[in-house]
Amino acid sequence: MPIRGVSKVVIGVRDQERARRFWAETIGFAVTTDMPYGDSDRWVELTSADGRTVLVLSPDPDDQMRFPVRDGVPTANFFFYADDVVATHAELSAKGVEFPSTPTHQPWGWWAMFADTEGNHFALQQRDQQPTG
Repeated sequence: MPIRGVSKVVIGVRDQERARRFWAETIGFAVTTDMPYGDSDRWVELTSADGRTVLVLSPDPDDQMRFPVRDGVPTANFFFYADDVVATHAELSAKGVEFPSTPTHQPWGWWAMFADTEGNHFALQQRDQQPTG
């Protein structure tokens, strides 16, 4: 049997509540699980609007899960997609989301990089090639 896809993506966060608010209120993911886990932690899952991506916000106070830095630039191990990267950049920037790399067109299409409240960086890529914003 083949592997059928990605089930969950674990993101290390310094502050679960702050990260939960960012992903739910700012980005628009739905909180699908938020319950006690272990003695003092919580198990927090959020699901994307299309229902295909589940993020697990895992406590990481010492940044042991931090994404790598290459040539002095933080890298993104995860690519999210949007119908229009330019419009999504404008909407999220207005909500205070930091974009270390603003939308640019590359040979593979439009993309940008945004940061969450925990210092993680994520790529945002457009599935089609023509932004409308």
